Amino acid sequence: MDASCTRTQIGNQSMSDLTLGIDLSDRVARLAVVDALGQIRSRGELPPSPPRLADAVRDAARRAIAEAGKVSAVAVALPQMGEPVPPEIAAALSGVAPGTAEARPIGAGAAAAIAEHWCGAAQGLQQVITCGIGEHVTAGVILNGEPWFGAHGLAGSISWLALNPVEREDYRRYGGLEAEVAAAGIVRRLVWRIKSGDRSAVADHVGGDLSRLTAADVFQGARVGDGVCISVVRDTAKYVGMAVANLATMLDPEAIVLGGTLAESGDMMLEAIRLECARRLRPAQTERVRIVLSTLGANAVALGAARAAARPRP
Repeated sequence: MDASCTRTQIGNQSMSDLTLGIDLSDRVARLAVVDALGQIRSRGELPPSPPRLADAVRDAARRAIAEAGKVSAVAVALPQMGEPVPPEIAAALSGVAPGTAEARPIGAGAAAAIAEHWCGAAQGLQQVITCGIGEHVTAGVILNGEPWFGAHGLAGSISWLALNPVEREDYRRYGGLEAEVAAAGIVRRLVWRIKSGDRSAVADHVGGDLSRLTAADVFQGARVGDGVCISVVRDTAKYVGMAVANLATMLDPEAIVLGGTLAESGDMMLEAIRLECARRLRPAQTERVRIVLSTLGANAVALGAARAAARPRP
C-alpha cells in the first residue's frame, strides 16, 4: 500500500520541500523522496544484498532525486538504534544532494513509529509502540506525540528483550528476541525441527538443501497446512506476543502497530499475537490497548526516515 498523509506541514517546511529517506534495515534496501504532506514523490528499491551497497544506494538516490526534484535533507534508517551511518554510505551520499547536511541516522524502529504516527495506523494517537520483524527485529516508541529515543538513543532495542532463561551464543550475538523471530531465527527453528526428525514438505520444496530455506517458505508452508511450519509460526507468534506484552506493560500505549513480516502475515499472526499478549497483561490493560497491523507496507521505514530528516536536529 502506498503511504499518503493528509496532516499538516512539518514545522515551517514548505509543501514543496522534499526529503529523502533510505531504509537499510532489511535485505532489500528502499528509498523514498517525500514531500511535507507525506506524499511519496519517487521511490527506489535495490536488489537483495548488492555486492557494492554504497554504490547501489548512491545510484538509486540519484535516480529518485532526478525523478522527484531537489531534496533538502537525507536520513538513513539502520537496523539498530544508536547506529551511525556507515562511513561508506555517508561518503556515497555526500555528492548526491548538494547543499544538504550530512545524512542523519535513525533506527528503523523509530522511523517506522514516526511514519505510523504521521500517516499510518497510529495517526492522531499520542502513545504508540511499533514492532516489526524481517531480517532484524525493530521497535519504536511515540510518547506524548513525539518519538522517544531514551537517555542514550537506544530506546526501542527490542531485539535484546530476554524471553528465554536459556543462555545461547546467538542470544549474546543478536539478542534473545531477534535470535528467535527474525527471518534467520524462524528458519533456524524449522531446520532444527527437520533435523530432529520432523517431516516437513518445505524441505522437498528446496530439494533437501535446507540452506535455501527462507522465512517466506515457512509462512507459505503454514498457509498450506504443513504441520511443522504451523508449529514454528505459532511459536513465533508466542515470542512476539510476549514481547508486545512486556512493552505494553511498561509504556501503556494506546496502540501497538505490527509491521514487516508481522503485517504481511497478519492473516496467521495477528489473532495469535493478540491472544498471547492478552494472557500476559493485567485485565484492565488488555481491554484498552489495541494491537493493529501497519497500513504503510514496505515503504514505512523509508517514509519515516524522510519525515525524520525534515525534523529539527536534536
